[in-house]
Amino acid sequence: MIIDGKAIASDIEKELISKTQELNSSIGIVSGEDKGALSYLKSIEKVAERVGIKVEKKILNKDNTTEDAIESLLSLDTDGILVLRPLPETIDERKLIESIPVNKDIDCLHPENLGRLFLGKTLFYPCTPLAVIEILKRTGVEIKGKDVVIIGRSNIVGKPLCCMLLEKGIDATVTVCHTKTKDLSGHARRADILIAACGKPKFITSSMVKNGAIVIDVGINVVDGKIVGDVDFEDVKNVASMITPVPNGVGPVTTRMLLLNVIKAVDGRGRIYATHKDNWV
Repeated sequence: MIIDGKAIASDIEKELISKTQELNSSIGIVSGEDKGALSYLKSIEKVAERVGIKVEKKILNKDNTTEDAIESLLSLDTDGILVLRPLPETIDERKLIESIPVNKDIDCLHPENLGRLFLGKTLFYPCTPLAVIEILKRTGVEIKGKDVVIIGRSNIVGKPLCCMLLEKGIDATVTVCHTKTKDLSGHARRADILIAACGKPKFITSSMVKNGAIVIDVGINVVDGKIVGDVDFEDVKNVASMITPVPNGVGPVTTRMLLLNVIKAVDGRGRIYATHKDNWV
């Protein structure tokens, strides 16, 4: 079964519209001039317009300093704030992220929210890991007790997703692998649910996937002008019982999770939400 991320995203979008009608909500986005980041910004703008969330953006370039960037970010009078990376080399990314007000940090980038994530009490869950779990939920996958292997240990996907899957109520058994993992293929083949987030195009092949496993591909790579995932889709699709394609898999759902967090920012005004097992769309 090929998981249709666009269809899941469409369902979530309808639910978002029903929630935004009376909120007058808004999102502020700080971005550099990276093509990938600007492309993502454009996709956010399109969906935000459809669901009724206003977008205010600040575009930074190599002439901007860290102080300029922080001033631009703090000038955003919006409910949620997102920083898109990579940023120009003239800007200290860490300092800019630490300037995001914690109650507006809708992608869980601020160190305080990351610490709360470890405790299961974050204000907002990071959008890509949230999208992964939402996809599993909406396709009827039972996560409890399953062996989940994440290939990739980034601060954006691998590490936070591990914390989220381990929470009580989700109850997965999680292994996180990386480039230094011995017998990486052996670990991957034991997975009931295999999540690829390593940033290597078509890295996961059928020889690394247990027959009947569920495969979630978070990767976005450009090869010969085409977007491909971290999974060799054509090779793996006949081995996996479920698989997300790239594009039109995790990506569209991630954008909707971001806007869901904007709505949470409006509704909660900074209060701590229940853990996500009780707080889905």
